[in-house]
This record gives sequence, structure tokens and C-alpha cells, in this order.
Amino acid sequence: MAKTVFSKLATVLAAGVLATVAQGAAAQTKVVIGMSGWTGFAPLTLADKAGIFKKNGLDVEIKMIPQKDRHLALASKSIQCAATTVETHVAWNTNGVPIVQIFQLDKSYGADGIAVRNDIKSFADLKGKTVAVDAPGTAPYFTLAWMLSKNGMSVKDVKTVTLAPQAAAQSFVTGQNDAAVTYEPYLSTVRDNAAAGKILATTLDLPHIQDTLGCAPDWLKANGTAAKALADSYFQALEMIKGDTAKANEIMGAAVKQSGEAFAKSASFLRWQDKAANQKFFAGELETFMKEAAVILQEAGVIRKQPDNWAAMYDASYIK
Repeated sequence: MAKTVFSKLATVLAAGVLATVAQGAAAQTKVVIGMSGWTGFAPLTLADKAGIFKKNGLDVEIKMIPQKDRHLALASKSIQCAATTVETHVAWNTNGVPIVQIFQLDKSYGADGIAVRNDIKSFADLKGKTVAVDAPGTAPYFTLAWMLSKNGMSVKDVKTVTLAPQAAAQSFVTGQNDAAVTYEPYLSTVRDNAAAGKILATTLDLPHIQDTLGCAPDWLKANGTAAKALADSYFQALEMIKGDTAKANEIMGAAVKQSGEAFAKSASFLRWQDKAANQKFFAGELETFMKEAAVILQEAGVIRKQPDNWAAMYDASYIK
């Protein structure tokens, strides 16, 4: 009799444990984020590896997807959110892949640039030269278009060879091509190889690269609480970086096969944006920049027309 009672009690207790586990699992909202190894996105990796996302009720999977393919993953619903540059969000929306920016990640302060051979003294000297740069619709391609435009030129004035940022930097230091457009941590490959060439200009000279995280409109509509948790997790990761910088740098650096010290060097060329900076950015700076960027995107052939609904491209409610 006692054995039977004990058996029933064990069954009830086991059922209770399973129910609790199930409830805990249900509380974790699944979200897949598409991004790259760009240093500016690293706090998202930190939020993942340090358990910040999980603590905030999120089951986050980070997928490393080339920027030129990230919108395809979004359109196919294999990812729900993506980290990318502001002008890329403009291009995706304008070209039929809707995405809503919900918080700013970083601003580049020298982390993006164009490397040239030592005999190239100015942008004018680039005319007719071969430039290694990622595909149209990516941040490096926009960097090239932006910098040439600000110097009275266009992408049509150079010859382009399509190479991803890491490959562009590596090929440049081995003597290939006249110039290369890339970003950190790969731009430091050029910084560390002065004999190969020099950096003609970066975002310190011509600011234009700033990144945001955006999500599919239908996912946001169904998962508002989770979207707020994503933003909160990012800001908490920034607090961890401030509170334990060495540990945070080791975690973030490991994701891109860098030491903590090397990662810190790359990160010195950008600024991650906290909640206060986000609120200021979304209050007016974001839309102003999108409108300026769209003109250059159209000049470069990335978009065919100007967007007609700027407000649909961002939502500041998640950073309050």
C-alpha cells in the first residue's frame, strides 16, 4: 500500500516538474538574428554568450549571414531580425523586403574605410583604378558610393571587383587590386601592413556608417514583448562591457577569432549606442540620414526610386 502511494506521489511530482520545465520553455520566445562578424554587432554575441537574452525570456539563435544575402533570409522567414547598416534597411524596404528598425547598435568612428596603394594621393587618383568591394546593397559598396559622391565622383568612375570585406582586405595586403573597401576587424589587417598601402579615408573623415537592428513587421506585431526584451538585452550587454571590459572583450573577440586585446583595438574605432543615444537618434537623426542615404543609393543603382513611407522603416517604442 505504502509502495503504491509512493509511486503515485512520484508520478505526480514528476508531472509537476515536467509541467514547470514546459512552462519555462514556453516562456522563451524563439528569434533568429542574421548578422556578420562586424565589431559593432558584437554586443549581440555577448548578450547571447553571457546569458542575457535567456534571462530576458529569449531563445536567440545568431546566424552569420553575408550582408548581401541577409534580406533573402528575412524574406524566406529563416530569420526574424537582422543587424545591418541604416541605408541597407532603406534599400531592403524599397526593394520589397519590409523590415522595421527597433534600436541602434553602433556608429563607426574610423572602423570603415578605403585602403589604397601608396602612390594614390587622392580620390581623383582612383579614377579608372580597380577597387575590391562587396556587392551592391552592402555597407562597403555604400561606403565606396558615399565617399566617391562626396568627392565629386561616382562608382562608374572606378572598376569594381566583388569581394567580401575580409577577402578584400586580405587580397589587398597580398598585392591584389589598387584599392579595397572594408571594415573592422579586417581594416586593421591593412593598418598593420603599411608596406602594402595606406588608408585614404575612413568614417572619421566622411561619417556615414551606423547600424541598427530591425525585425520583420509581422514578427514585431506578434512579439512586441520579445522585441522590447531584445533592445533591453542589448543595453544590458553594454553595461556588462562597462562593468567587466576585459571579460566582455574576450567573449566578443572569441566569436571572430580575436584575442580580447585585438578585439578592443577594433572596437576603439566605433561607438556602441546606449539607450539615451538611441532615443536621440530615433527622435530625428535616423530619418534625416535615411533621406540623404537614399539619394546616394539611387545614384549608385541600388534602388530605383525614393521611398514613399519613411515612418514605416522604424519604431522607437522599444527603446523607451
